[in-house]
Amino acid sequence: MTDNVPPTTASLERKIDVLTRLAEVSTVLNSTLKLNMLLGTIMDTTADIVAAEAASVLLWDHNSRELRFAATTTDPSGQQLIGKLVPLEGSIAGMILRENRIIAVNDTLSPNGEPRYYHKVDEDTDFVTRSLIGVPMKSRNRLIGVLEAVNKRELPWTDDDRYYLSILASQAAVAIENAQLVAALRNANEELSQIDKLKSDFIAIASHELRTPLGVILGYASFLQDAQDTQVRGLASKVVNSALQLGSVIEDLTNLRYLEQKQVELQRTAVGLDVFLSEVIQDALSLAEAKGHRMVLASCPENVTLHIDRQRVGMALTNILNNAVRFTPDGGQIVLRAEQHGPSEVRIHVSDSGVGLSQSQMERIFDRFYQVEDHMTRVNGGLGIGLSIARGLIQAHGGRLWATSPGLGRGSTFTMALPLA
Repeated sequence: MTDNVPPTTASLERKIDVLTRLAEVSTVLNSTLKLNMLLGTIMDTTADIVAAEAASVLLWDHNSRELRFAATTTDPSGQQLIGKLVPLEGSIAGMILRENRIIAVNDTLSPNGEPRYYHKVDEDTDFVTRSLIGVPMKSRNRLIGVLEAVNKRELPWTDDDRYYLSILASQAAVAIENAQLVAALRNANEELSQIDKLKSDFIAIASHELRTPLGVILGYASFLQDAQDTQVRGLASKVVNSALQLGSVIEDLTNLRYLEQKQVELQRTAVGLDVFLSEVIQDALSLAEAKGHRMVLASCPENVTLHIDRQRVGMALTNILNNAVRFTPDGGQIVLRAEQHGPSEVRIHVSDSGVGLSQSQMERIFDRFYQVEDHMTRVNGGLGIGLSIARGLIQAHGGRLWATSPGLGRGSTFTMALPLA
């Protein structure tokens, strides 16, 4: 613009420039959910559209019912004022919030100046506030703070200044409240994640620490079941039954960890099939022997290497073996067999002489919390999640898990198919 341009034209051009800037800022504010970035944009825009030296944002805490500085450009370091309390009585910002109206002060320094100005802010920052305008910020008909501009370069504050800041304050209030809600949700999620991790770690430690002494208890109790003394055998049987119930609880604890994992992150390593199966069957052997079962690894191809998450596939196979132990009457047989099926797949079969399955149950047993037995009369424990988790872990490896049975009372076979590549 030049000095020859009439004032009315210059004013009109200035208004167009400011409104254009406000429209652009609205887009920025609506696309930003980080509070610090929002506050920086708001303060820069505030000072620019009213030709002021600096700006501040004060936010109202609805819990403590206190007004505090959230951001300011009056303090170069930005540290002295952030979080500083501004009284509702005896300050212009407090009056703006209490009375929900715009207040403009052209002179805060002269003896006849504004008596309500809170001079302690300047004393703390070595900043001199000569003039000030403040507008309330409202979002969804709720006051959330005050937007201030200080030290207008050419006084007085005008109606245009009031109008521009009112628009900006309305935009800023909605954006700030949205950012606060997102931040609160993020913090809540982080806290829940920490709690969930602590819970998961506790379950892992507890189940691991309980599993070792349980094996010792079952071993000694099973040995005592063969004693000559009938009273000793009876007591040993009670110990075995109680230990088996505890084993079921441990299994459920371990399974719950996997149930709550939304996505399985596999840590694949190379492991020999024969070594892997021997380790898993060894872990399940104490429970099987406690019920008088014969558990054997009948066949396994040599020199076959799996590329799997050893812990998770081991967990899946353990769930299947424990299921066989639980639903096979005492003195039964559980046979583990493995075979290479074609050039790219290994199949692991777990067959038992247990209660068997009807045709309608062969898929339903993989549903979460499904129980073969009636919940009012069932004698076997468990939450009914072990097979569901086993299938999920195998599918995460690109494999399959299914069950077959010749019928009720005639045993079952669970087959786990895993890709070799």
